[in-house]
Parts: sequence; structure tokens; C-alpha cells
Amino acid sequence: MAAEHPLAAPPGDQTRIHNIGYRNYDGPRLGRSYATLSLYSQSLRGAYGLGRSVKSKVLPMLLFVVMCVPAAIMVAVAVFTKSKSLPVGYTEYAIFLQAVISLYVASQAPQSVSRDLRFKTVPLYFSRPIETADYVRAKFAALASALFILTVAPVLVLYIGALLAKLDFADQTKGFGQGLVSVTLLSLLFAGISLVIASVTPRRGFGIAAVIAVFTISYGAVSALQGIAELQDSSGAIAWIGLFSPVTLIDGVQSAFLGAPSSFPGGVGPSHGEGAVYVLVALGLIAACYGLLIRRYKKVGL
Repeated sequence: MAAEHPLAAPPGDQTRIHNIGYRNYDGPRLGRSYATLSLYSQSLRGAYGLGRSVKSKVLPMLLFVVMCVPAAIMVAVAVFTKSKSLPVGYTEYAIFLQAVISLYVASQAPQSVSRDLRFKTVPLYFSRPIETADYVRAKFAALASALFILTVAPVLVLYIGALLAKLDFADQTKGFGQGLVSVTLLSLLFAGISLVIASVTPRRGFGIAAVIAVFTISYGAVSALQGIAELQDSSGAIAWIGLFSPVTLIDGVQSAFLGAPSSFPGGVGPSHGEGAVYVLVALGLIAACYGLLIRRYKKVGL
């Protein structure tokens, strides 16, 4: 009796192999710009927990409320007391609440980039019609936009409240415009620095701690050195020391060119010449952060 072939199908087996092939895609190809815009939109929504779990929404939404509530209280006081001015200027508000802004950016910058590094999904982005610069621009723009929303919302509350209190329209509009310039520069600078720090490590916890440390320690060290310089009657050094912290850098720019009172010791901010250096340093840092991110993701995407 002949042996059964080992590859022969057993009796009664109904197995069938169907070659259905692959169908060509005939729809529109939206290209890099659409992919970049989609990544930007997804990253911006993620910065406020939209499209994610309820737990992910708690912190960003809470910080957003914390940013807006003091402005609403100031508006209420100004309206009911018929004050002639707002308690806090448009350019001062973000400086007063810098701790909230630092906490927000520290929590959201690692969320934006660390998970892609941890799960090694960055090369998958670049397997599509999207390049390193597209990825960096989308992430940078998304976090800067999220920060702008966080910082401009209370400024808008102050402006609407000032109009309801029937304060001078021209003065308030000018102050509001100065506040927009200030928070725009702050958003770009803080987003760039925090993304560079967060892109170094795939561990979100390490990224959060590192971002908080950079903003907190730099501000504390600069403030301490400025205080020492004032005590030693070296007031000329105060402005130059302020170049070494993101918060004091923004403070110096707006006190020099945007009519904001300075929070430097003695209340004396940089002169116009020194303020020009502040602007150049701020813009240079933003450009440097973008360049460092490009270099970082060229290596990661390999």
C-alpha cells in the first residue's frame, strides 16, 4: 500500500486559496502639506487632551482655567469699582503667572514628542510623504499654538473686561496689541526650548523634570544674581544677567519696547540698546532650537 504524500490535503478538507490580488489606489494623493497639517492638528489637539482619555484632559484644562480665573476676577473688580485702569497690564500678566506656563509646557512638550521616541514611531512618519523639517515644523507650531492659546486667553479676558468697564478704547487696544506681541514671542521661545529638552529622552517623566528644572533654576539663578548686583551697586550688570533666563529675556524685551514695567530689581529694565540685544538673543534662541530639532530628528529618523 502506497504511503500518503505528506503535503496532500486530508480527505474532506475544504481549504481554498483565493488570489484576490491588490487594487491600485485611484483616489487623490494629498501629499506632504496635508500630512504636515494633519500632524499639526493632531498635536495641537493632544496638547489639550482632545481625542485622548479623560485623564489626559485634566491637567491642561485645569491649567487653562487657572490662567483665566485671575483675569476674570480682575475684570470683575475693575467693572464693579469703576476703576480707571486694570490692576495688571496686558504684558505683565504672563510674567506673573510664569509658573503655570512653565508647568503646562513641561507637561505637554514630552507628551508631544517623547512617546514617538519611546515607541520608535518616528521612522514611520518619514516612510510617508513627510520629511524631517515637516515633522519638526508641525510639532513646533502645534506646541507654540497651544501656548499662545493658553497665554492669549486671559489677555483677551482683560481686554473685553476693560471695554466693559468703559476704559479708554485707544489705550486698551494699544495695550492689547502689545500683549499679543509679548505672548507670541513667549510662546515661540518656551515651545522651542521645551521641545529640544523633551526630544533628548524618550522617558516622559525625565522630560517633564528636565523642562521644569531648566525654567525654574535659570529664573531663580538669574533673579538671585540680579539681586546681588543691585546690593553691590552694579546696576549696569542687571540687564545683562537677564539674558540668561527665558522668563527674564521676555521681561526685558517687553519692558524695553512694549511699554511694560520691568520686574528686574529696582524696577529698571534694559535700555533700547540693551533691549535690541534681548530681541536678537530671543530670536536667535528660537532659530537655534529649530535647528537643533532638525538635527535631532535627522538622526532619530534613520
